[in-house]
Amino acid sequence: MIIGAAMGVLGIILLLVGCLATGETRSSVYRADKARVGGRICGAVFMGIVYVLNLVWLLMLCCLVIITSTFTVFWAICSSDRILVHDRCIDFTQFGFMFPNATHDDQMTICDPGEKKLFCKDYVENAEVMFILATVSCVIVILSLVHYLMCLAANYAHIKDSEKFRDLEEMQRLQDAEMTGLSKERF
Repeated sequence: MIIGAAMGVLGIILLLVGCLATGETRSSVYRADKARVGGRICGAVFMGIVYVLNLVWLLMLCCLVIITSTFTVFWAICSSDRILVHDRCIDFTQFGFMFPNATHDDQMTICDPGEKKLFCKDYVENAEVMFILATVSCVIVILSLVHYLMCLAANYAHIKDSEKFRDLEEMQRLQDAEMTGLSKERF
């Protein structure tokens, strides 16, 4: 809950910075030299924050992919017709490396129908759906962070180069004014 709330607050802050650093707002807010330097510093700081967040979410995605894959295997084992119809045990001895404290093979099998229902229906199916949803949402968060990082980098470049563009525009106006003045004198 704390991580979700922190990401929500950070998302609102990133939205505010993104709105201030985009389009006409960028032109009106960052017109003065001090504001432009502050905008560049703010953009650079938030690009660093978003980059680190993107790495954290990529790490979280890797963990979720491993967990979701494991629960998908468990779901496939539970939904196997051989186990449900023939009243066989669910054998987890191949996953013994994940449970080093299990000393007997009896601890790695589920034979009781009540325990099978508890494991398969109550734990695995509910958890599998939740882990799939968490993995999909993690991918969405990563895509949005990458998109925001691209937009923030473009806005950073515009803020940085706005003085150069303004000087170039002024030079173009002076050149146009000189050219129109010369053509009138000539005729």
